Amino acid sequence: MAQPVIGLTLDSEPPGGYSKTHPWYALRENYASAVARAGGLPILLPHEPEQAEAYLSLIDGLVITGGAFDVDPALFGATTRHATVTTKDRRTAFELAITRGAAGADKPVLGICGGQQLLNVALGGTLIQHIPDEVPGALAHEQPNPRTEAGHVVKIADGTLLPGFSQRSSKHPGTEHRGRWRKRRRRRESGSPSGWRAPACARAATPSAGSPKAASPSTARC
Repeated sequence: MAQPVIGLTLDSEPPGGYSKTHPWYALRENYASAVARAGGLPILLPHEPEQAEAYLSLIDGLVITGGAFDVDPALFGATTRHATVTTKDRRTAFELAITRGAAGADKPVLGICGGQQLLNVALGGTLIQHIPDEVPGALAHEQPNPRTEAGHVVKIADGTLLPGFSQRSSKHPGTEHRGRWRKRRRRRESGSPSGWRAPACARAATPSAGSPKAASPSTARC
């Protein structure tokens, strides 16, 4: 069996820090090393929306990574924008293009954290822009303990692929962002969602946090 090529989207930052004079891409090493340990060949995908189809032809699966920013509310039909919203428009344009292309080509897609939010929007869902405004008693968006330690418990719903992936009905995930969607398959004990799977998907799921209200049915294996 050929080694599957897995595309990983990158984060982007303005000049400063690592690169004082030019914008730069960034990705935690463990994204790529986890794919390699699982037998895949990870490749990194720069933000070139016009090249999304060409990149898609090179990969067998897609991982949409996380980041400290938001999907533009206008992209899911919102007429208002919360004061806390910050965007990375070129990154989002590329990720939407390649995600929709992967869905149309029936390639597996995994969204992690902000990538899960992006995946929901790509499939026609909407997002809660600011959790404290709509989820009473929700945990903090980011937990204060180290990311290598469990932050809270999640309960995994039956009837999806998630129990098979985790081999359990509850899980203590590491520190992560709070979920924002309303249709979900994995819930934190506080009631806020932590993971979901597109209704007609067959191969992959989306762990970690994000915020779909209701993803539209899709034939994609997301």
